[in-house]
Amino acid sequence: MGIVGLPNVGKSTLFKLLTDLNITIANYPFATIDPNVGVVPVPDDRLQKLATMSGTKKIIPAVVEFYDIAGLVKGASAGEGLGNQFLTHIRETDAIVEVLRCFPSDEIIHVEQGVDPVRDMDIINTELVLKDLDTVDKRITRLESEARADKNKAADVELVKKLRVVLDEGKMANTLPDDMLAEPAIKEMTLLTAKKMIYLLNGAPEHVSDELKAKIKEAGADYVIYDLHDTLDVDDLITKAYEILGLISYFTTGEEETRAWTIRKGAKAPEAAGEIHSDFEKKFIRAEVIATEKLLEAGGWKEAKQKGWIRTEGKEYTVVDGDVMVILHS
Repeated sequence: MGIVGLPNVGKSTLFKLLTDLNITIANYPFATIDPNVGVVPVPDDRLQKLATMSGTKKIIPAVVEFYDIAGLVKGASAGEGLGNQFLTHIRETDAIVEVLRCFPSDEIIHVEQGVDPVRDMDIINTELVLKDLDTVDKRITRLESEARADKNKAADVELVKKLRVVLDEGKMANTLPDDMLAEPAIKEMTLLTAKKMIYLLNGAPEHVSDELKAKIKEAGADYVIYDLHDTLDVDDLITKAYEILGLISYFTTGEEETRAWTIRKGAKAPEAAGEIHSDFEKKFIRAEVIATEKLLEAGGWKEAKQKGWIRTEGKEYTVVDGDVMVILHS
């Protein structure tokens, strides 16, 4: 998740709150290297319950990486401020947390000389759209050239032109259907506005206008309201981040460790097994599966087995969030 916003809106405060939760897993990339990346545990009380049941020595949660990205200013798409650096860093993320300042304050200067989150949202999203238009125009030129030699490219040209119309209206690419965004001609451009977004509204609930809420809803996005100067609990944001990234967790549990494994929603059992080790995916035979709640109710794996609650699932099984699994492989 990339944290974006204008200067002085609370990005650094949010990042500090998140990195106070920072966990270090020795083999986890960026855990100790980059000061602008926070590796944040996904809150999940099921882990602790499973660990208690199993008498576990070590708990390993699922994590989300949050990138603290340089503040954006008007004109970033044309290279103003740290514009190019800002936009390059966003391109490397999977989704965006856009921080909008809603709280009034005479002490904290606003780059646009006044607090107006609706205007700020327009500034940020316009810069993202302008950068994407630049990317799309270059792609259309290239595709039209390729289409002269390869008639199959004509459909790609039309598809990208349809996208351009949407962007030209000032709309974000993420308002388009997922299947259109998944088309190779569009997906490979890694558009900034194609990324899923959460808006973090920095202020008290009374500082958040109905106009702003309606505008976010119209954009097809979700929001959380936090007064970052008073808030210590950012669990809602982390959980929502995990959700909009399209991720779920399944668990393994035993005396040595209880662990949450991150998989994409809709993953089949072999793909889930591959998160533990690539060989497990290639040599998958079957999985023994039970929902966390049922396992806790039984009081342990052995007890659940005696009750006949453990299911055997094959290669076509779609893993459900909260499944506890034992993977059998050759």
